[in-house]
Amino acid sequence: MMKTFSSGWVSIPTILLIGGLALPAAGEEKPLWEAGLGVGAVSFPEYRGSSRQRTWVLPTPYLVYRGKALRTDRGGLRGMLFDSERMELNLSLSASMPVDSSNSGPRRGMPDLHPTVELGPSLVFNLWRNKARGQRLDLRLPVRAAYTVRGGIRYAGLVAAPALSYNAPLSGLPGWNLGAQAGPIFANARQHRYFYEVKPRYATPERPAYSASGGYSGSQFTVSLSKRFDRFWVGSFVRYDTLHGAAFVDSPLVERKNAWTGGMGMAWIFGKSKRMVETSTDD
Repeated sequence: MMKTFSSGWVSIPTILLIGGLALPAAGEEKPLWEAGLGVGAVSFPEYRGSSRQRTWVLPTPYLVYRGKALRTDRGGLRGMLFDSERMELNLSLSASMPVDSSNSGPRRGMPDLHPTVELGPSLVFNLWRNKARGQRLDLRLPVRAAYTVRGGIRYAGLVAAPALSYNAPLSGLPGWNLGAQAGPIFANARQHRYFYEVKPRYATPERPAYSASGGYSGSQFTVSLSKRFDRFWVGSFVRYDTLHGAAFVDSPLVERKNAWTGGMGMAWIFGKSKRMVETSTDD
């Protein structure tokens, strides 16, 4: 059985890599490593449920390593410990950005939201694949613990985000890779309270006190497109986020139940290994 430890870090610089690199043909030789740097832009709500949209333009790193024991590719950072055709055990990571409450309407007068980092295991089951065409359908089952990372590290709850993930070369457009992922999100009460609770001392006539419970947190649907040229990589993604039916949807801090996030970026590949290694459709 193969178990891998990998990172699906979804930070602002790397969120553009969702869907990843164009899939190589099985048995094709590629450099052991490739490195580059570029720029990306992404637009997203301040927090899920906020009506305020933020746009960031930041450096976009590009790193691929195709070792036997360690790999970085469209799946993130992976340590290959065991070998299996159908199951992986990965390390799942995610993050949220800080929110200055003095500039956020419904949160005005409340404490700022510190940035959080989420970390935990993720079981990945391959449901179907076509190696000849580079197509695969996976079921991803991540469970992550969240921690605030400013003013001390503090536990901020648990998040589970099961999802179906599909990756394949785009038919009719050689070199382009299509990625799609969809699934619900669940979190415990502590995670929901961090973002959506209004304690009595912060209550106002327009913002009544509210204590969030755990449970369903809404759903997300993401589509991405990317292509690797000889010396450049380009990619883009769009995500639809819905909070309909979420356990915290009645919080006065939720201004809207639907939101779009999108981004695009490009990277110049300035270095690669002279050593070549054989790849597979999963690299």
